[in-house]
Amino acid sequence: MYKVRRWAVRHSHFFETFYNVFEKALVKLHPLLLKIGYARLDKPVAKLEQLCKGLLFDCKMCGQCALSDTGMSCSMNCPKNLRNGPCGGVRQNGNCEVKPLMRCVWMDAWQGSQTMAASDRIFAVQLPVNHALQGSSAWLRKVRDVVQQQHEPTPK
Repeated sequence: MYKVRRWAVRHSHFFETFYNVFEKALVKLHPLLLKIGYARLDKPVAKLEQLCKGLLFDCKMCGQCALSDTGMSCSMNCPKNLRNGPCGGVRQNGNCEVKPLMRCVWMDAWQGSQTMAASDRIFAVQLPVNHALQGSSAWLRKVRDVVQQQHEPTPK
């Protein structure tokens, strides 16, 4: 799993492009998703999401995915669960102080973000984890957020 996760970070530009297309497709499906019901869809979509993102990114299904902000490196793989950058204990070789054989998740995040079109998103401040969302679909949550933003009136 670790090798696949590192491979995904090295190919973060491809995954960023793919995800942007995938997100647009899901947003277009919003009327259908709404008819079926987001609550009804959450468990099966979360299982599919866990399968895909678990394999590629070693996703921990926090329900608040930040992969596109963190160079396709899941920050929840940090043993300290740090969501906004590395701790002060990163070793000289870039490895984790808690797991010395593992490269720091945030070193990978920086590397991955540098190949992405939206490389400045690594600087976005991530909110603390809402543990009530653990195991739920971040994909469906993103669709609802995008649709809601599209329908909000623009301030004058």
